[in-house]
Amino acid sequence: MACVVLQTDAPEPLSAGTTGLTRSAYRVSVTETTHQQSPRTGDGDRSPEYRLAQNALQGLRQDLFHDPFAYRPLGRRPADGPLLRRLPARMRTAAERLPHAVVAAIALLTLMVGAVSGSEPGGDGRALLAGLLCAVPVVVTLSRPVGAFWLSLASGPLTALLNGDGSDWPWMPGSFVSHLTVLVVVALRTRPRTAVWMWVVTALYAVFGDIIFGGSYYYSNGAPMLVLSAFALLLVCLWHVRHTAQQEVTAQQTVTAQERSRRTLLEERTTIARELHDVVAHHMSVVAIQAEAAPYRVENPPEELERAFATIRENAVAALTELRRILGVVRAEDYEAPDAPQPTLADLDALLVNVRGAGLTVEKVVTGAVRELPQGVELSAYRIVQEALSNSLRHAPGASARVEIGYVLGGLGVRVVNGPMPEVSLVKPTRHPATAPDGGLRPPSPIGAGHGITGMRERVAMLDGEMTAGPTEDGGYEVAVFLPVTAVNEGDA
Repeated sequence: MACVVLQTDAPEPLSAGTTGLTRSAYRVSVTETTHQQSPRTGDGDRSPEYRLAQNALQGLRQDLFHDPFAYRPLGRRPADGPLLRRLPARMRTAAERLPHAVVAAIALLTLMVGAVSGSEPGGDGRALLAGLLCAVPVVVTLSRPVGAFWLSLASGPLTALLNGDGSDWPWMPGSFVSHLTVLVVVALRTRPRTAVWMWVVTALYAVFGDIIFGGSYYYSNGAPMLVLSAFALLLVCLWHVRHTAQQEVTAQQTVTAQERSRRTLLEERTTIARELHDVVAHHMSVVAIQAEAAPYRVENPPEELERAFATIRENAVAALTELRRILGVVRAEDYEAPDAPQPTLADLDALLVNVRGAGLTVEKVVTGAVRELPQGVELSAYRIVQEALSNSLRHAPGASARVEIGYVLGGLGVRVVNGPMPEVSLVKPTRHPATAPDGGLRPPSPIGAGHGITGMRERVAMLDGEMTAGPTEDGGYEVAVFLPVTAVNEGDA
């Protein structure tokens, strides 16, 4: 007996020009097309109006309904304001609580207005309760701002029903002042979107109160409330916008100042690296030349010695190549290679002549036994003196300066001090330091790196030295630097 097997997905016969792979690909493409054409019901296919309304409702829920009675105390007023800084310490401490005192005063005012503006003003218990209903929301704004809005909205009809005389609806005079105050204070403590939602809810309450419960009252103050609150909240929103813009500008200025300081520091380090390249390259060139010439100074040198000197020369040449590459990395676009050796302390007299020609009286004093120091130390000392004198020319025209160079046992001491800038009447009108002998303006002085104290500190830190800079007692300025120098024994040389 033959066994029959039912095949639900039998393979299709292959015809000319059609393969099984082609048919499978066709089925896949048809399935994908069907899925793409099927309608979707997700949020991505909603209309822009629907998404706008959904976002608005989410904002309303987040601003007014999400934990409205959360504890958010009002902080003190910052004591670094332009007005508070001028007050004495005791008055400044009291002024920090000024917002709390203003809110408390308004709460007392609403208590009095709510108590005396009802149908039975005076010491009646109902009048006192109406005043308390008006004052409590104002006080609550100090700790729970959003909750204070809902309390103020709820106390309005309670005050009207408790002590109303039929002339004001939906806000009695006390609750009118209370709700307007609450709107302003809460708007100041939150953000503009919350202020908009509070005004919308207030408007809905006013319209609903006039239509449903306003029949027994012959006057409605909903329109005055909406107009006054809209104007007040608009001013608060403008203040928020201005305050936010000021914060953003302050933050941007802080970031810009930090970036400028960082860029200045990098520029100074790049300048130092370029200058030290010449110093190191000179020493490495001497090492390479000495290593190449050393085998020829000894008759029949050992082969090991020749290989050692060859290795020294190869390493020195490789180091020079790497130094050139480093210089190419740190070189600025407008950098021009110097056509003269880097200056040392021996060139300090020429610098002083140039400074005296610019109108600054300079005196030089050298103490200790003058000796040759490492070229990096002398270059840094020269640049420090150069920058200090340049600052004297910029910030104290007409003053005199004194340069002291002290050769001590452990290093080099440099001190540059200038006196105070003379009074305007004491400066000779015929020859100002910023003018040329012919009376015209003198071009900017080429001396100095332009970054002042920052460059000096970088050079001192590079050599593990110490530096102090600051004003003197007579109104001048002093820069004192000590650059340590490691003593080299003759036996080690």
